[in-house]
Amino acid sequence: MKAICYTDDRSLEVREVPTLTEPAAGHVLVDMEAASIMHGDKFFLTHPLPNGTWATALHDIYGTNGAGTIAAIGEGVPERYLGRKVAICKALKPSAETTGVWCERAQVRYESCLILPDDLQARDYSGSFAHIMTILSFLVQAKAEGHRGIIVTAGSGATGLIAASLTRRLGVPAIFLVRSEASRDDLVGRGIENVLLTTEADFPQKLQDLAARLDATAVFDAVGGELIGDMIPALPNGGTIYVAGIMNALAPTTFSTMHVVEKNLTIKRFSLLETETVLDPEKLDAATREVEALVDDPLLRTKIGKEFPLDQIDEAMKYNSSSWARAVLVVR
Repeated sequence: MKAICYTDDRSLEVREVPTLTEPAAGHVLVDMEAASIMHGDKFFLTHPLPNGTWATALHDIYGTNGAGTIAAIGEGVPERYLGRKVAICKALKPSAETTGVWCERAQVRYESCLILPDDLQARDYSGSFAHIMTILSFLVQAKAEGHRGIIVTAGSGATGLIAASLTRRLGVPAIFLVRSEASRDDLVGRGIENVLLTTEADFPQKLQDLAARLDATAVFDAVGGELIGDMIPALPNGGTIYVAGIMNALAPTTFSTMHVVEKNLTIKRFSLLETETVLDPEKLDAATREVEALVDDPLLRTKIGKEFPLDQIDEAMKYNSSSWARAVLVVR
């Protein structure tokens, strides 16, 4: 089968690799329909994972997020997965037998799959599962750490739209930050409330007033960079910034540490794979079933910018969109 594989120097190339026909125990074989190119897919080609290692996969096949139909199930996999459309985040449950998903047929742990309703198009969720689980696990952790309301940077991006969907359903007060008037108008047009434009001169004061009113003390930061410095003076006492994104991670930020001291602020890394929601098998199963029940919300769909066949991987990796849309590799 055709697959996009990583090389020793961390570049990518299209290869012919053996087609898997018998899934390993606990695994499923997925006939891939589409796979999204995430920011992390680009970043981790040149940077190690948080634990200092490189991700490895069977046959060196690359890619973490995609969607397709399960063709076969291994020993121990619940029968309800067979033949179903699924969205995949293979990083949720890695194994030595797991392949990447940038290929015609992938092998992943069944716990890395989200069963989709039959009437949905699988490719519309080819980059969704990781983001949905990220926001859901963040909400669980923030609540457990004493926070009631949240602030979401990159409000018009994938995690922002998903956060809008989940907070609305769960009754969590939320503020969404965007960088352009067009993004603000788009969110407001979708019925999303509490949208703030970060480029306005009075943004810090608006954020301070709204965060105090909504008791929004947990920040999900998917951007990094100077926006953190802009937010810190406006955050309520006891606020925590959960740094989750790498979009602008290499850009420096400036703020007075007196704000941290006076307001008892915390800044720390947030990683989906380190959350109790993912590390506890029972909680992961419960969260996945919860997501299955709400995945039909249009806000949870992957925003597709341009589609590419597998043999155009170089062009696909260069694709960038100002509207947070993704390059998607289409297999069939």
